[in-house]
Amino acid sequence: MRCELLAGHPDFRRLDTIDAIRLDLRYAGSDNFVGHDLYGELDCAWLHREAADALERAAVFLDQHHAGYQLLVLDALRPHRVQEMLWQYLAGSPLQMYVADPARGSVHSFGMAVDVTVCDPQGRELDMGSGFDEFAERSHPVLEAQLRARGELSQVHICNRDILRAAMSHAGFHGIHSEWWHFNLGSVVDVRQHYLRID
Repeated sequence: MRCELLAGHPDFRRLDTIDAIRLDLRYAGSDNFVGHDLYGELDCAWLHREAADALERAAVFLDQHHAGYQLLVLDALRPHRVQEMLWQYLAGSPLQMYVADPARGSVHSFGMAVDVTVCDPQGRELDMGSGFDEFAERSHPVLEAQLRARGELSQVHICNRDILRAAMSHAGFHGIHSEWWHFNLGSVVDVRQHYLRID
């Protein structure tokens, strides 16, 4: 289904209906690894209703355990056509490993993945030790123990990531090995087989 036809679809929920989160969709501007707006006129402030409801639960959990802290959504629904653009942009580069092959489909394109960080009560993003879409070892959760031992991540960075992970895992999300900011809801295989892809 085309992104332009999404409004009113019962399986999807707009992110601005979740009071407890903040939005800064990075692909709707130039603050991303491509350096320009990829969404243009597309309205990508959506998630599948299951993921949006889970994100709301994560935000409530975060505030209960860290009063005044909020989740900041950096990317949510990513239409398949944009995923193809990202794949082509990194073609031939070792960094292409950070982008799901459109032939299989990104979980973002089903509205079942979200890129997110945490803001403190003053609205400042917590220092996670690397930036959003920073394609480097410092972004890899699976390497955190090694990076801490080498002094490339501090205990503060890891504690900040743990705050994010605790909230997201409480709501049923699970992260991936290579990006601290990325969380899926449900299994990748199940999502690709049984959910509606947005193009």
